[in-house]
Amino acid sequence: MDRSSRPRSRGPAPLVAVAAAAVLTLAGCSSSHGGKKAEEEAANAAAGKADTPRMTVALVTHQAPGDTFWDTVRKGAEAAAAKDNVKLVYSADPNAGNQANLVQNAIDQKVDGIAITLAKPDAMKGVIAGAERAGIPVVGLNSGVSDWKKLGLLEFFGQDESVAGEALGDKLNTTGAKKIICVIQEQGNVGLTQRCDGVKKTFKGTAETLYVNGTDMPSVGSTITAKLKQDSSVDTVVTLGAPFAMTAVQSVGDAGSKAKVATFDLNKELVKAVQNGTIEFAVDQQPWLQGYLAVDALWLYKNNGNYSGGGEQPVLTGPAFVDKSNVDKVAEFAAKGTR
Repeated sequence: MDRSSRPRSRGPAPLVAVAAAAVLTLAGCSSSHGGKKAEEEAANAAAGKADTPRMTVALVTHQAPGDTFWDTVRKGAEAAAAKDNVKLVYSADPNAGNQANLVQNAIDQKVDGIAITLAKPDAMKGVIAGAERAGIPVVGLNSGVSDWKKLGLLEFFGQDESVAGEALGDKLNTTGAKKIICVIQEQGNVGLTQRCDGVKKTFKGTAETLYVNGTDMPSVGSTITAKLKQDSSVDTVVTLGAPFAMTAVQSVGDAGSKAKVATFDLNKELVKAVQNGTIEFAVDQQPWLQGYLAVDALWLYKNNGNYSGGGEQPVLTGPAFVDKSNVDKVAEFAAKGTR
């Protein structure tokens, strides 16, 4: 993962170039043998499947039990693994120490690459250094855009959470919101903190942070309900994940509040809620794409020596707003589990 020999990039490498590199590799593989083997390789290439040696990639996230956001990330990773002849080993734990242990397990198993989330980057320093000593490339996804380079990761795929938060704050200024609560479901998660801090930076009204226990959804609901009953001036609830947004909608009703709900991230249920007006809008970071690109990047690095962003810039997958103006189009892909 030494970046010292890499040329510095002026900006993120276009994703089209990455895709083109993959196609060229497949085409090259399909012409390298004769007879039946060549025919099989050609068929694989035509189907968009790699005929490169089998490799193993570990995807280790901070997923909490029941958080469906990560199902979409995993689907994207599985799609890339199927295309690239990769054995994907998925594991997750919201506890930073446990997540680090899972990464160490992957190192001990001598995997060919590791994709990791950096919700609590300080806890990952040691194992990332261990992967580097073992010669295992590591890429980041979803959380850690501010830390991936200094920790020595090869690439990063996700959104800049501060930028996403600022964008949401700007949008709230156009909705007439005056007082909001930003609900953080996991204390210490740097990405979630950056989202709320970004909202507060650009929102012209009053913004408060409300901490909830994201692993206990009934508690999430009761905490939001209590806050809305205690402060009737809150006109918008901002949540940082789709399941929490749906719970917030219920809390608004339980509290007899007129507050609106806006959120980060999508799932099928939330897309329907935007369609029917229950949710004002969502900020989409394209989790399917994050999982796909992370696994595909490790395959490209191993087989081509390719890396996106020149090893200096992240590949941004968001933010993008989903609201009444475009939700019907997004719904087509949400039904397939890719948005």
